[in-house]
Amino acid sequence: MTITPSDPYAAYSALRSTGPVHPIAGPDGSPSWLVTRYDDVRQALADPRLSVDRRHALPGNYRGLNLPPALDANLLNLDPPDHTRIRALVTKAFTPGRVEALAGPIRRTADALLEPVVRRGQADLVAEYAAPLPITVICELLGVPEGVRTDFRAWTDAMLAPPRPEDARAAIGAMLTFFAGLIAGKRAVPGDDLISDLIAARDHDDRITDDELTSLVFLILFAGYENVVHLIGNATLALLTDRALWDRLRTDRSLLPAAVEELMRYDGPAPLAIRRFPTEDVEIGGVVIPAGETVLLGLSSANRDPDRFPDPDHIDLDRSTRGHLALGHGIHHCLGAPLARLETTIALEALLDHTPELSLAAPPEDLEWRDSIRTRGLRALPVTCN
Repeated sequence: MTITPSDPYAAYSALRSTGPVHPIAGPDGSPSWLVTRYDDVRQALADPRLSVDRRHALPGNYRGLNLPPALDANLLNLDPPDHTRIRALVTKAFTPGRVEALAGPIRRTADALLEPVVRRGQADLVAEYAAPLPITVICELLGVPEGVRTDFRAWTDAMLAPPRPEDARAAIGAMLTFFAGLIAGKRAVPGDDLISDLIAARDHDDRITDDELTSLVFLILFAGYENVVHLIGNATLALLTDRALWDRLRTDRSLLPAAVEELMRYDGPAPLAIRRFPTEDVEIGGVVIPAGETVLLGLSSANRDPDRFPDPDHIDLDRSTRGHLALGHGIHHCLGAPLARLETTIALEALLDHTPELSLAAPPEDLEWRDSIRTRGLRALPVTCN
């Protein structure tokens, strides 16, 4: 069964109908087990026997993305107690108040990005809106200077979908140099930003290593950009292919929070959770997966499971989306979920305000998707707005 970037949901549906767990080739070509049904995926996300630490992988069974130690010691590769220690630290710095205070700046950034779009009457909403909005927001939160933000977007794209393997290696090396310099600068001249707070915790309490600090900053910046780009892009596409939904939100903005949750369920940015490795033989959906093999948990497949969400291929703003898995579940639930929700809500609201007649400038079937099963996102979203 081939999972295609343009329509992965047909493959997920076929896989769910034939069984809950399937042997497949993972993103790197190595053998993996794909879990497809909601109940199994949700339970597995919270199962402590499924480790994210590659040291539990069978030798040669998993290759994956090869990051240097200073970027690899991040929360997506750590189990408790290290995961618990580091997540508690960043949670204290990543406060609800700090997120809520970003609402005004997010809206001002969205308004500014849409001004040239409205003047021209056309745009690629990925390049001109969905991408620059979250990179601006997360860089402001972390205290990243404006001059390097475009570079970081290019590095991220090269790392996730490199035209050549050497492009990924070059991007990783550039990011490592960048983060080392950024942290050194913040240590010398602290500011009112998240990185300075994390450095203070590192230097005063010595609760995390230098590699853990660098990896944490990398993960916050990377995830805070990558996931939100695709949340905004995918949500906008879904609304523009169903004018009744678009018009309903134009008329009633109070529906936006519920719409964001449903749109995340319907077409979220992360088809798969971070890979897991059983620390012992584990039974999932009646299938015994041996210790050390690679387990892929299908978030997007689970969110389209009709046993959990009736008529799942239809967007229903009135449905209960409680328990959807677009941002994960368990201890690895997305740390920046409140910020992702806030950004997506404001991004859609600004589009409704500035471009009420927004429409696609190409047939949906002609749009190109990123060639990756790690992320679900458009390469471009051409639109007109008058």
